[in-house]
Amino acid sequence: MRYLKNIITVLLLSGFTTCLFSCKKEAAQVESINGTISAVIADNFNLAVFSTGLKQSGLNSLMLEKGPFTVIAPSDAAFSLAGFPNAVSILSAPATRISSIMNYHVLRGTYELNKLPFLFNQEIRSSNGGKLFATRWIKGQDTILTLNGSRVLSQNIKATNGLIQVTNRVLEPYVHERISESLASDRNLSLFYQALRRSGILATLDGKATFTVFAPVNSAMESYGLGNVEDINKMDPEVLSKLVSYHILANRRFIYDYVLTAGATPAAEQAMMDGNSVKITLVSDPQIPGDFKGITLLGTGNTSVVNLIKQDVLSGNGVVHSIDAVLKITQ
Repeated sequence: MRYLKNIITVLLLSGFTTCLFSCKKEAAQVESINGTISAVIADNFNLAVFSTGLKQSGLNSLMLEKGPFTVIAPSDAAFSLAGFPNAVSILSAPATRISSIMNYHVLRGTYELNKLPFLFNQEIRSSNGGKLFATRWIKGQDTILTLNGSRVLSQNIKATNGLIQVTNRVLEPYVHERISESLASDRNLSLFYQALRRSGILATLDGKATFTVFAPVNSAMESYGLGNVEDINKMDPEVLSKLVSYHILANRRFIYDYVLTAGATPAAEQAMMDGNSVKITLVSDPQIPGDFKGITLLGTGNTSVVNLIKQDVLSGNGVVHSIDAVLKITQ
C-alpha cells in the first residue's frame, strides 16, 4: 500500500506541476493505476477532504462499482477556498449540502476532457442531472481545460473503474434554473434586483437565452444614489434600463474565460447588452508567474476600477458575478 501511495503521489504532483507551470499542448497523461476510484482518491494526500466527502455522502461504495465513472475531484486547497479547510469540516457540514456537492462532481461514463473540441462551455451532465460546462482552449503554448470556470490541474488519472479529474475549485451545483431567481436569492444584490424589476429588464433574463450579469452589491448601489426601493422607483424606467443593461451581456462567461480569450495585452473590451463596452483587465496571480487570478472592470464613466466580490455563481441560463461598484457609462 505504501508503494502504491508513493506512486500516486508522484504522478499527481507531476500532473499538478505540469499544468500549473507549463501545460504545454496537453498535460502529461498519468499511467493506469491498479485500483478503483475510491482507492486512488483515498491513497492521495491531496484529495483527503474529497475522500471524506465521498464517504460522508455515501458515494464511496458507488465508486467501488464497475462504472465507468468520471469523478471531478477538487484538491484539498480547493476545498479550503470553499470553506472546508479539512476533513472534519466536511463531517460537521449539513449532510444535504455535502450530498449535493459530491453528487455534482460525479459523472457516469468516461469523459476524457483533453479530447473535447476546442470550444467554450460545452455542456455535460453530472450523475444527479446537474449541468457542468467544460472548456478546452489554447492559451499561448498551453492547452487549458476548465470546468465551470475552474482549472483542471491534473487530468485523466486512470482507475480500474473510470477517470479522475483534479480541479482548483469546488464546483457548486446551481439551485436556480433562471438567473433572475439567482439574483433574487442573494440578499446582497437586492437593490440591483429591484432595479432590474423597475427597468423591465428582468423579464428578458427569464427568457431562453443565456446571460452573464455583473451585479453591483447593495453598498455599491447605495454609493451610486440608489440606496433603497424608493430611490429606485423614482428613477425613470428608461434611464434605469440603460443603467442595468450596461451590467449584462449575452452568453455565459465565467471569469477564467476572459483569461483564456485575452490577447497579448492583459486588457480587452467587452460589449454589453446596451451596445456600450466595458474594459476588462486581467489581474496577475503572484503565486503562479505568467498566470492570472481574476479581472477588474472599468466602465466608460468609471474613474476607478471595479472589483469582483463573488464570481461564477451558476444558474440554469447564465452566471452572476458580484462587483463592488456600479458600472458607469458617463461620469
